[in-house]
Amino acid sequence: MKESGQGRPVGIWIRVSTEDQARGESPAHHETRAREYAKFNGWAVREVYDLSGVSGKSVLEHPETRRMLADVRRGDIRALIFSKLARLARNTKELLDFADIFRRDGADMISLQEKIDTTTPAGRLFYTIIAAMAQWEREEIADRVKASIVVRAKLGKNLGGAAPFGYRWEDNKLMPDPSEAPVRRLMYELFAKEKRKKSVARLLNEAGYRTRKGARFTDTTVVRLLQDTTAKGLYRANHTYRDGKGKLLLKPDSEWVHTPVEAIIEEELWDQCNAILAGRKDKKPPGPKPFHLFAGLLYCGCGQKMYVFSRSPKYICRKCRSKITMEDIEAIFREELNGYFVAKEEVKAHLARADEFLTGKKDQVTAHRRQLEKVRAEMRKTYQAYQADQISVEGFGKLYRPLEDQERSLAAELPKLEGEVDALETRRLSVDEVVAEAANLYHAWPNLTAEEKRRIVESITEKIVVKGDEIDITLTHLPSSEELTKRQRTLSGSWRRRA
Repeated sequence: MKESGQGRPVGIWIRVSTEDQARGESPAHHETRAREYAKFNGWAVREVYDLSGVSGKSVLEHPETRRMLADVRRGDIRALIFSKLARLARNTKELLDFADIFRRDGADMISLQEKIDTTTPAGRLFYTIIAAMAQWEREEIADRVKASIVVRAKLGKNLGGAAPFGYRWEDNKLMPDPSEAPVRRLMYELFAKEKRKKSVARLLNEAGYRTRKGARFTDTTVVRLLQDTTAKGLYRANHTYRDGKGKLLLKPDSEWVHTPVEAIIEEELWDQCNAILAGRKDKKPPGPKPFHLFAGLLYCGCGQKMYVFSRSPKYICRKCRSKITMEDIEAIFREELNGYFVAKEEVKAHLARADEFLTGKKDQVTAHRRQLEKVRAEMRKTYQAYQADQISVEGFGKLYRPLEDQERSLAAELPKLEGEVDALETRRLSVDEVVAEAANLYHAWPNLTAEEKRRIVESITEKIVVKGDEIDITLTHLPSSEELTKRQRTLSGSWRRRA
């Protein structure tokens, strides 16, 4: 309600409870009283804000409140008249907020019952007192929150922030999200294989996966999630704060709180990925995979890696010029395989992990289908809104095209995932089959391709050290459960010998 007049522009705030009206204090009564006060001071009533019947529990978000505050901010009114403080707001925090806003914008508050008029020296004291109360309350709240954060964090309670991608808050506990957890796991598996953050982001996007907010994955997001310890079962809380400029900073390590949660990935996979990240301080992408069979794994006794230089049939140490022919080191390695013993109990354990891997892949397929159905449901919903003339043609295009692109990517990726699960199920082996394959590997070695040999060397070799006439080979079983289920990659054991 807008009115004209001369003098200082003021507004009238009307909020009358049912109890007030029962006592005969109608909205009209309060308005008349306020008008008279303004008339006595020579002020011009420009606006009336009517919140009759509105609860005083919270009024800051009411449309009339927002209109009044906008008028104050623009200077359309320079004071607000109301019957009493309880009619402005019954919530202490909101009352303090109102006072802060009015003081900041240079406007006055007039409460008729409490005789508070901030246009007078006595009334301005009210602002001083209110400001002190507000500061005290903010400090009290901050102290209480700070004290409770550590306790809640140690109990694994939600501190108010969003759950990490792959998880959700359930009954105040952090639990793996059935839709996001397979994607989070896939991120680690892809990085362990590709070793490139941009490649991982690209592959996730091409498969139709998106962040929780529907955005495409970036290399920055991939690194942040790879480094987050929650995935391996250790949720980190109370480790950041914002400075006066809103910048997010790390707290001292001593204030961090770590809480065990259900893991999405094995700790070994998390360590593997983060070791790759830590080893790339120069931020240069890794070079192409080595062509030679033992490249990157062969060391000289002096500690330097040995390489094959162009047109040379030998691995050579650049520092001390120690040498060994490619033919000799391969023959020695093959003899190591001849004595490589496979224990059935170890194979059983590895095959159990293979079954877990297969289960994880099945979960990923289920989550992928769920995501595909979700996108298709959003597409139907958007189309129905367009049919009902709830959105324009232009708006429909902006909403529908991204969903259509995502649906196309998800639909194209689904049969690939299903095919992978089919293949893994087909390749499931018994313990006896694995032992038999391991025993035959020595004899099959000459017939393997260079790629197959390299894959086996990478899977079971930790390090080979050449010390004069001695060759120290450390074999260790580190293939993934997926690799374990594939033919010719079924070795197990960890020991060292000299040849």
